[in-house]
Formats: sequence, structure tokens, C-alpha cells
Amino acid sequence: MPVHRPGSDRSDRSDRSLRPRPLAVLVTALLAALPLALPLTSAHAAGAPSRGSAHMGMGVLAHDGRDGTPTSGDVTQTEGVDVSGYQGNVAWSTLWNSGVRWAYTKATEGTYYTNPYFAQQYNGSYNIGMIRGAYHFATPDTTSGATQASYFVGHGGGWSRDGKTLPGALDIEWNPYGAECYGKTASQMVSWIADFLNTYKSLTGRDAVIYTATSWWSDCTGNYGGFAANNPLWIARYASDPGTLPAGWSYYTMWQYTSSGPTVGDHDKFNGALDRVQALANG
Repeated sequence: MPVHRPGSDRSDRSDRSLRPRPLAVLVTALLAALPLALPLTSAHAAGAPSRGSAHMGMGVLAHDGRDGTPTSGDVTQTEGVDVSGYQGNVAWSTLWNSGVRWAYTKATEGTYYTNPYFAQQYNGSYNIGMIRGAYHFATPDTTSGATQASYFVGHGGGWSRDGKTLPGALDIEWNPYGAECYGKTASQMVSWIADFLNTYKSLTGRDAVIYTATSWWSDCTGNYGGFAANNPLWIARYASDPGTLPAGWSYYTMWQYTSSGPTVGDHDKFNGALDRVQALANG
């Protein structure tokens, strides 16, 4: 009588070969998932910054680069800075002692962010003796220009005739979170900007300053020149001169010339002496 030995039956061997082997299954699953996981990891590592983290000039170096620093000229200029939440509490006395006399602080972005350091930055610059203002980082892909202007005014972007408060500034530049022009055509972008500016003036009585870079303005508004008559230009260019200005403006009011200045990286020049800064504050 034949003896049945464990494992000697072919059907038994066949059945066991079909049973799952935990380690082999796990390795196979990991190898299968790896090609899918890698692109997601890479995309996350190189992805967009978190909403709210944008600030003036965030895209200048990446898109326009750096080409020297300003040379002294015949026209008197007044040194300024612009700050946002990522700089935290600012050493205003150090900036004052270095010759800085005016400052802009980021107040808002879209309708979803307010700068947690706004009070220290906005009031601190005022208390040290500077003429100060607030700016709004525009996100035309999230809400309308009117909605964002109202949000800005309601969260620090207002204006008062105290001789030390500059009109609010609209920071309109490269989209750090996606498509360069926020998914808008040139005409749509012009309409969005007009919506913001008109609403800001209706709420404050002042024409807002426009901060931008010539290359972005050309790409995303079709180099529209219709705002130059009323809205002061704050040009962004890290070079020895401000270069070609956007259409319509024959001169700049302010110029962000570097992101690597002392104490606070973002430094600016006002195109005139301190009395001209005061004149803009007074309206």
C-alpha cells in the first residue's frame, strides 16, 4: 500500500503554489506602486508654495534675473523697504538709522490671508517716524477685483490724511501658485485690475499704486497703458536702472531695485526727495 507523504501529491503542491506569500506580495505591490509614487513626490517637492506666502517681487529673480544695483544719479531719491509676514518682527530702528524713510507692509492676499505680523510692521514703521502704506497681493484667479479691494480695505489697506499714510498698493505680478497670468486673457486681466482700482478708490478716495514688472505687464495685460494717468507706478527690476517702463508711464514713482538689501532684503527707491513721499501721502 503506497504511503502518502506530505507534499508528495501534485495537486497539493499546485494548491500551495497559488497561495499568497506575504513577503512576495508586499514587494510586488511596492514595486508596482513606485513609478506612480515618484512623480507625485517630485511634484510635491517642486510644487507651488502655500497660499498666503506670496510677497512683492517673489517672481522677479526667476523671470527677470538680477543685473547690478543702482548707480547714484542727479535725481534725489528716498530709500524705502517693503515687508511681509515671512520677515516676522522687523527691526525698524535699524532701518531708520540706515536711512530708510518709507515702508510698505503686506496686509492681505486674495480674500483668504491677512499678515499675522501686520500690526508690528505697519505700526512699527509709523512709530519710528516713517511714512508707511499697505499692499495687497492680487490673486485674480480666486475672486473678483472688487471683492479683493474690499477685503484689502477692511484688513489694513485703508487710507487717512494724516501725512504719514501712503495710498494702498496693488501687487500684481507672476502667479506663484500656477499659470503666470492666472488663467486670464489680457483683456480679462485689465478688467480685473480696473475692478480692483475703481473699488479701492470708491472706498478710500485715493488712487491705488500699481506694483508690477514690465515683462509681466506686457505678457499678461498686453502692455495696457490706460492706468498711467491716475495710478502711480511702482516698478520691479533688480538692475542698475529701472529699464523700460510699462506703456503709458513716462516715469516711475517707486522702484524695487533689490531683494538682498541689509536688514530687510526688499529695498526700494522713491523717485524724489522726502517731501515728494509726503506729497503722495497727503494726496
